[in-house]
Amino acid sequence: MNSPSRRAAALLLAAPLLIGALSACSSRVAVRGNLPDPEEVVEVMPGESRRDDVQRILGSPSTLSTFQDDTWYYIGERTEQVAFFEPEVIERSVLVVTFNDAGLVDDTQLFTVEDAQEIAMVDRTTPTEGKELTVLQQLIGNIGRFGGTEGIKRPGS
Repeated sequence: MNSPSRRAAALLLAAPLLIGALSACSSRVAVRGNLPDPEEVVEVMPGESRRDDVQRILGSPSTLSTFQDDTWYYIGERTEQVAFFEPEVIERSVLVVTFNDAGLVDDTQLFTVEDAQEIAMVDRTTPTEGKELTVLQQLIGNIGRFGGTEGIKRPGS
């Protein structure tokens, strides 16, 4: 085989590998939660909209307030992940809808990624009492502990 035909054969063999490698680098967009459309949020009128109106317009809330029934949360996030890298947050929002005692919308607040605060995680472990044994120590330590049924009182005997 001459040199140009070898190059063509190598290109034909390398093309599927190159296409496969490029397709592995594609990005995936994931949407989690409930991201209400801003045009729908505008339809929720404080002092006019009722709970059933809000549910009809925005859908079911992601969660309700823990201690009160008068606050609904719509929480959503859109992330993009390229290949094996960590996902990047494109959009995150928390819509808080509060109701008054009459069941009408009192206020709506929208929080986005820009409003978020970084929380420092505590990397501590809770100590437990006792010795830390290896698997071998645990196995050897149990030899002879579990004997026959002698000496065991059975109900009714």
